Amino acid sequence: MTRVTGPLPAQKFAVDRRSFLRFSVLAGAVAGGAGVLAACGNSSSSGGGGTSADGSKFGTVAIQLSWLKNIEFAGEFFADSKGYYKDAGFGKVDLIAGGAAGTTVEAGLDTKKVWLGMSAPMLTAPAVLEGLPAKIVGTTYQKNPFCIVSSAAKPIKSPQDMKGRKIGVQDGNQLVFGALLSANGLTPSDVTIVPAQYDPTPLASGEVDGWVSYVTNEPITLAAKGFQNTNFLFADYGLPLVAETLTVRQETIDKDREKLKAFLVAEIKGWKDAVANPAESARLAAEVYGKDQHLEVAEQTAEAKAQNDLVVSADTKANGLFTITDQLVTQNIEALGKAKISIKADQLFDLSVLKEVYAEHPELKS
Repeated sequence: MTRVTGPLPAQKFAVDRRSFLRFSVLAGAVAGGAGVLAACGNSSSSGGGGTSADGSKFGTVAIQLSWLKNIEFAGEFFADSKGYYKDAGFGKVDLIAGGAAGTTVEAGLDTKKVWLGMSAPMLTAPAVLEGLPAKIVGTTYQKNPFCIVSSAAKPIKSPQDMKGRKIGVQDGNQLVFGALLSANGLTPSDVTIVPAQYDPTPLASGEVDGWVSYVTNEPITLAAKGFQNTNFLFADYGLPLVAETLTVRQETIDKDREKLKAFLVAEIKGWKDAVANPAESARLAAEVYGKDQHLEVAEQTAEAKAQNDLVVSADTKANGLFTITDQLVTQNIEALGKAKISIKADQLFDLSVLKEVYAEHPELKS
């Protein structure tokens, strides 16, 4: 389930999400992708007050997920199933799956087909630099899940251990892998890069020594099949990028501030539940929201537990879920620079809305 990216596409902001979360910069345009979002239509809204057509305060909003409906969105599943969205004033929240048949969150925001989406700095920053008026207002993952997974028998425990080794790298992940090398004083000539697809079988069969992976996915699935492995996170070696960022248009921050705050309250409640109950998170993912994905509850439970290590940190314990400290913002801007993406913090982040939410609802921090 590795997600990849590649060069800028011809279609503005369009990208295959197998390009995202495992972040890289925008991927190739996906044929027919725009139709998926177009079918969703514009969300109805009453803005900051009044009543929408369905009788709710804020009406229906379209939220684009960064990937297929699986454990990555457990918090959203809780917020929907437990009525937190409705309690916040929304008549309906359409959770739109991303993936190979969709366009990027940035494309959806550009055309106003979605109101908010889950994305990543390495996708949003280039779109902003191209003119998309959007900002990141919070993040689910404090650390991006990119890692290099390797055999426990021949472990690769750090970037330096990759020297002289064969590393399976998906086409779209070349950018972020190159950034990892650069951040650690390495060059592509220090390793043997082996073009890879999504299935990590070449690692298990010994064809390669390491594999660009998602720490909440391949290491778990490989171990379940009896392949003992180890990994290290890109985030711990010079690329501390956040992930599953909540991204909106600037006009939402300016004109729909109360609506956005209401949504964030529901999101925080949902993710607090997800963190506290990995087993129920897995059930919702496998048996309800992602039923058509044929997910396994046991695997999703293991991934939920691993995911919690990315969602919860010392900073979130002190400041609340979704927060991004000033220090982490600075680290993200520096990490983007290593991927040759030059952008200022105030061009990409606006955390003022989330700060207002916690000032008004301090009980949500606990």
